[in-house]
Amino acid sequence: MPLALLALAVGAFGIGTTEFVMMGLLPDVADDLRISIPGAGHLVSAYALGVVVGAPLLAAATARLSRRRVLIALMALFVAGNALSALAPDYDWLLAARFLSGLPHGAFFGVGAVVATGLVAPERKARSVSLMFLGLTVANVAGVPVATLMGQHLGWRATFLGVSAIGLAAIVALALLIPQDRPHTPVAGLRGELAALRSLPVWLALGTTVAGFGALFAAYSYITPMLTDAAGYADSSVTLLLALFGVGATVGNLLGGRLADHAMRRTLFGGLASLVAVLAVFPLLMRTGWSAGLAVVLLGVAAFVTGSPLQLMVMEKASAAPSLASSANQAAFNLANAGGAWIGGLALAAGFGVTSPALAGAGLAVLGLAVAAAAHLVDVRRASLTAGRERVVATRLPDRPGVLHH
Repeated sequence: MPLALLALAVGAFGIGTTEFVMMGLLPDVADDLRISIPGAGHLVSAYALGVVVGAPLLAAATARLSRRRVLIALMALFVAGNALSALAPDYDWLLAARFLSGLPHGAFFGVGAVVATGLVAPERKARSVSLMFLGLTVANVAGVPVATLMGQHLGWRATFLGVSAIGLAAIVALALLIPQDRPHTPVAGLRGELAALRSLPVWLALGTTVAGFGALFAAYSYITPMLTDAAGYADSSVTLLLALFGVGATVGNLLGGRLADHAMRRTLFGGLASLVAVLAVFPLLMRTGWSAGLAVVLLGVAAFVTGSPLQLMVMEKASAAPSLASSANQAAFNLANAGGAWIGGLALAAGFGVTSPALAGAGLAVLGLAVAAAAHLVDVRRASLTAGRERVVATRLPDRPGVLHH
């Protein structure tokens, strides 16, 4: 695989670290700024809102520019947002800085996916995307635990300075390893790119992302109380178990990329079906320590098997606007984060038990399978109609003037 994919993975590692580390730093930030834990939780939402807003806007605004320069500029914005987070004098400034940090997230992965697939042969596209996402999953294994420990011992501001340093390293790697490319004009123009997103198959693919990853976050958002209250783990063990989730996510990401290059649709269906099964038996697996650890790993594997095929599917369905569609998929991922956590919280608030968010997630995964099946049926119907029109045209072509075939 090209070394340029390493540069994309370094950027993804920094983005993954800053996205998830805030969850581990909430008590420290709340104490330092004298705010409540729920108030500090809004800092997570501010980042997610930045992703949802920035993904389509920045992708559309930079569609005519050199993708190499766009990636470097997006990472520079990422560095600025994290540096401002470290220097924020109060809660309001930190809230604004977290929003700013989230703005380049979706566009970076969107443009990066287009660059990654352009660096390899067509039969290796899914693997190239999975290698870029490898930085995101490894962040859960190493980046987030180390950054959390740094924040607990050196202060939360040191964490964001450290993430800024990762961003600077990514800028250097992007500048050295990503091939030079020229500014380009989209074939369809900006209006054509936006029109490409009005396609039903594109929205069905985005809907699959929202439902499928919503299933993950319905359970993962409440994984700590499941591990402590149901499985009996001590609070001090949770960090290690979350690193196990990162290991599972890394395995699933690499496996999904390899399988999707051979059978993208079957990989997607298999991943979603596996997610339904894992979440359905989650309450049973949470009854003992060893099976709870296994459940965490399996959750990561099942969820992230679907990552690469979903990203490629959205790009293929909006072939006139691959960067914009790919970025929109990242926005859908963050909507899944917020929506899944909300639905899992509803199950908890209703008094269904500490493991009930996993069953709510299983329901969302079933919905994801249904949306994916609907997308498949739409594709089959459109292919059938296209083939029918081609047969009609072929039978009406004369082989000599004045003669028609019937």
